[in-house]
Order: sequence, then structure tokens, then C-alpha cells
Amino acid sequence: MTTLLGYDERFLQHRTGKHVERPARLTSIVERLKHEGIWDDLKPVTGDVDPAAWIKEIHSQEYIDRLESACRNELPFIDTADSAICPDSFEVAHLAVANVLAAADMIVAKEAENGFCALRPPGHHAEHDRSMGFCLFNNVAIVSRYLQKRHNFSRILILDWDVHHGNGTQHSFEEDPTVFYCSLHEHPATCFPGTGWPNEFGKGAGRGATLNLPMAPGAGDDECLDLFETNFYPVAREFRPDFVLISAGFDAHRKDPLAELELTEHSFKVMTKRMMELARQCCGGRLLSLLEGGYQLGSLSSSVSTHIRALMEQ
Repeated sequence: MTTLLGYDERFLQHRTGKHVERPARLTSIVERLKHEGIWDDLKPVTGDVDPAAWIKEIHSQEYIDRLESACRNELPFIDTADSAICPDSFEVAHLAVANVLAAADMIVAKEAENGFCALRPPGHHAEHDRSMGFCLFNNVAIVSRYLQKRHNFSRILILDWDVHHGNGTQHSFEEDPTVFYCSLHEHPATCFPGTGWPNEFGKGAGRGATLNLPMAPGAGDDECLDLFETNFYPVAREFRPDFVLISAGFDAHRKDPLAELELTEHSFKVMTKRMMELARQCCGGRLLSLLEGGYQLGSLSSSVSTHIRALMEQ
């Protein structure tokens, strides 16, 4: 079975200074994959997709122009001091989206069954008209619309296991019954961005297509996997997606400094395998995972390696 790796050294050119979302996140992953002998067994993402029109499916032109101007004028951040930028950030954010879209094309074309994109900047906090939480363009939301409008898939499933709720992704689809979004995260009363309460389950036609499963600080593998199996998995199977996406943040790891969950690599391995089973049962194995958070370099690289090894298993 073939697993893709989406990566480009130009992602390192999004230079953020003394910031937890830094280029070393990706170099630590690459070094780990090479050291463990995984790197050469992964198929690189290739292809040339112009992302501009697809970014506009999720983000306003005003925001796109404002981000481009902020980078061109060498501003240190956009919208919030959390979202550090540099002159190259606009181009790198475009490149990240293009990489994800090319990976989706390759999976649809059956050049691989699944894949993982080691991206920066991350995306799931980015709203229609503003940046939040280190995120510039919402990569997973954009590829969801791309799969629907470019490849004519009807139902897209997104599982977000980043420790922080993906407010931007939820708000992109909360009125849309064709995209099922589930987030497992630390409780919004104790964790950024303060959204993702259990009573946020979609609006209008999208009512019921959003599922938030917050966990109390200190929750570990047992609590997470119980929520996953009991609350998420049966609903996901009933939804019967045509394509499975994962917002794969690894900052719920017990060693990560940005939150207070206590997960280990075991949770990421089990959830990966179960998502592969779901994809095989519903949509020919089509699954694409995108890097979101994860800021302690050792636990990040170890978790990504565990995740990718699971994706590569028969």
C-alpha cells in the first residue's frame, strides 16, 4: 500500500522568530522519518495545482488581500500577535494549500491510498475573514470544498484531534450537512479558542453535522478513545463519507506545553487505524491527514512517526 508524504522545504521559509510554531517543527519530523527509515518508503506529493480560486471558496477576498499586503509590508503579525508572519508567509501559505490539493488529486487518482501532509502554517483556526491561532489559510476546509467541487464527492468527513478546537473549520461548515466535522479537544472553558462546546452541533440544514467532544484537563488515552469509539465512530459510519480528512494536531500529547491533556502516541495510533478502517469500509480507503498543532519537538516527531507508520500498514 502506498502512503503519500506532502512536504516542501519552502514551508520552512514561513519564519516566525521566537515562536512555538516554528520551522524546527518540520525539520524534527523529517529527521525522525529519515532516522527511522520511513522517509524513503513514502511517495512524495507531486503536481501543480493553482490554489487561488480554491482559497476563495473559504476565505474572503478582503482577508486574502489584507494578508498579502501585511506580508509585503513586512508586518510582524496578522490580526493577532499569535499569528506571526514574514515577507514569505503569503507565498508559503499558498504553497501549503497547493500541496494539500495535489495530495488529494493523487489519492483520487489511486496513486496512493492515503497520505500525510507535513505543513506549515497550520490552518484549522483560520476564519473566513481573519487569522487566528498561528493559522493563515484553512487547509482542511479548502481541500474539503475542492473534493466536492473539483472531484464531485458528496460527503466529506473531517476528524480534528488537535488539542484546540478548530473554530475556523467548524464555522466554515456549520450550516452544511454535506461536511461532517468532529473535534476532540480540551474543554473550551480551559483552552484556546474557547469554542467547541457540546451544544455546538451545527445550524439550519447543518444541524447534527457538527460534533464536539471536549475533554477535561488531565484526560488521557482511555477518556479520549472512549469518546472516539462511543460518540464519534458510530455516527461517522452512519454518515458514510466519500473522503476522510484528519486535522492531525499532536499537541494533546502529555509532553506538549500548550494545553493540559495527557495523551500518548497510543491514542494517535488507534485513532489512525480506526479511521483507515472507516475509509476502507466507506470510500475505498481514501484518507488524507494534515498537520495542525504539536509544539514539543520530541513528542511531535514521535507522534507523527507513529501516525505515518499506522497509515502505511496493510
